[in-house]
Amino acid sequence: MTTILFVLFAAVAIVCGINVVLRKHPVESALALIGTMASLSVIYLQLGAQFIAAAQVFVYAGAIMVLFTFVIMLVNAGSEAKSRGAWMARLAGGPLLIALIAILGFVVWRAFPHSEGVWFGGYTGGTAENVGRAIFTTYLLPFEITSLLVLIAIVGAVVLGYKELE
Repeated sequence: MTTILFVLFAAVAIVCGINVVLRKHPVESALALIGTMASLSVIYLQLGAQFIAAAQVFVYAGAIMVLFTFVIMLVNAGSEAKSRGAWMARLAGGPLLIALIAILGFVVWRAFPHSEGVWFGGYTGGTAENVGRAIFTTYLLPFEITSLLVLIAIVGAVVLGYKELE
């Protein structure tokens, strides 16, 4: 049953990811990205990483996608203009894509020939305690640098917004 659920949500993630790129309207692209993030969180749940799955939904599918949608609405981005594209890209695109997927599949198959299967709940490092311990011990410096970059981005947004009012 877990294999069926994994394949189902992996397929949903792949289809939504392809739709992110193929959609002409930015709002449709953002909605497809939400579908990708939601299906990835289900895959994290299957692996036993409950905290990471919840963070995926709350932070990425929730907060960041709301921010993307507000920016899209604020910029008032319309649909993309339709272009004809190069005839060579249309002719060679399909076979080259199939060749790339075949080569990548072969490389992955050769790199990981016989691996042990993943089972539901097999990963025990995805709890809030384990993630918090890792963030504040092993990954403290990258965490602090990231928080500093977010603070700089917030100050920059406030400065840019303040100049707009004048």
